[in-house]
Amino acid sequence: MINRKQAPEFKTIDKVDVIKATSSKLQNGIELYTVDAGSQEIIRLEFIFKAGMYYQPGALVASATNSLLETGTRSFSANQISDGIDYFGSFIELGVGQDYACITLFSLNKYLNESLKFVEEIIKYPVFSENELNILITNKKQKHQINSQKVSIIARRKFSELLFGEKHPYGIDVQDKDFDRINIEEVKEFYNQFYQSQNCTIIASGHLPKNLQETLNGFFGEKEWGVKPHKIITEKISLQTTSQRVHFYEKDDALQSAIRIGRILFNKTHPDYFHFQVLNSILGGYFGSRLMANIREDKGFTYGIGSGLMSLVNTGYFFISTEVGADVTTQALDETYKEIKILREELVSDAELETVRNYLLGQILRSVDGPFALADKFKAIWEFGMDYSYFDNYFNAIQTVTPKQLRDMANKYLQQDDLIECVAGKK
Repeated sequence: MINRKQAPEFKTIDKVDVIKATSSKLQNGIELYTVDAGSQEIIRLEFIFKAGMYYQPGALVASATNSLLETGTRSFSANQISDGIDYFGSFIELGVGQDYACITLFSLNKYLNESLKFVEEIIKYPVFSENELNILITNKKQKHQINSQKVSIIARRKFSELLFGEKHPYGIDVQDKDFDRINIEEVKEFYNQFYQSQNCTIIASGHLPKNLQETLNGFFGEKEWGVKPHKIITEKISLQTTSQRVHFYEKDDALQSAIRIGRILFNKTHPDYFHFQVLNSILGGYFGSRLMANIREDKGFTYGIGSGLMSLVNTGYFFISTEVGADVTTQALDETYKEIKILREELVSDAELETVRNYLLGQILRSVDGPFALADKFKAIWEFGMDYSYFDNYFNAIQTVTPKQLRDMANKYLQQDDLIECVAGKK
């Protein structure tokens, strides 16, 4: 019988075994990566294109193109697609990020063929109705106007603009005029350039059917599809980071102020990435972090505060984010900089470092639980042209990093004069 008065034995994590994705190609050259795991007869198929915001010629084009894919094809109306997918218990998810666009299908294995008929139409034969674009843009504009009144949204948009530059695709702050400018020809041109077989990668995960490759070949691999692309941008677009450190965007009726502090840094391909991730966790990367202990638990200025290191294909950035009462904005900023200064000047204690080590190692274990999570882990390295040694190196860095190395990281990357401060609300 279990003695519930005695805590389970504590065990250290020595290594993490990850089920690795296997690589193959469809007949037309499309890369197919498969993660065959799990016991449920369910599959997730991700069709990934280099068609994110980084590649768009103007604001909203990438997201509008992706959203319109399921609003009608040569054979099906939007309602027929929705009803058909729902009938077979499947689900289609469309998404656009900074670098990639994705069409994701969740399906029962036994209805995969029936579901793929709709996915094939969505990807290969969309019709891009001007009426559907007008409906989409009207809805997006209304949502944008509502969100533009929120200090959290103002701070996030302005912070990106300050980091990357107002003309950089990562930093564009969408304006009302952008909704009025976009047209259907622009959408069609973007689709023709980026949604084609030579720019497609498929990642399949779940308890995969044995004939999966044959099935995918039938729908997507027998020949090239889509208009042959123009040259896809591979060179980096230069950043235009602001030279001014402090920025304040006043909103007279605000009860809270949204704070963003950070800087351009690096992505996960950089040699300092692992050690900085540990430092970030100590500062604001988990619920027990120093910023949470000070700004939330001790001072009561906010419900939550956090920091992170965001990896993008062509760069990366560090940020601290919170919302505080307007009357304590200055104090919250002062306390935040105080915690950063302590990291620059004092060594992290062995006890705190051990706590953070265990947290991060536990996070790694949780993040590889299940076939879809395993596929997400693979995608996180595939996007950056990396292999599975990344996880071994990360694991080793967490276990071996020293307090002195963390202090060195703080002095190298967290000097106050290097941090951009963006506040929206009232001071």
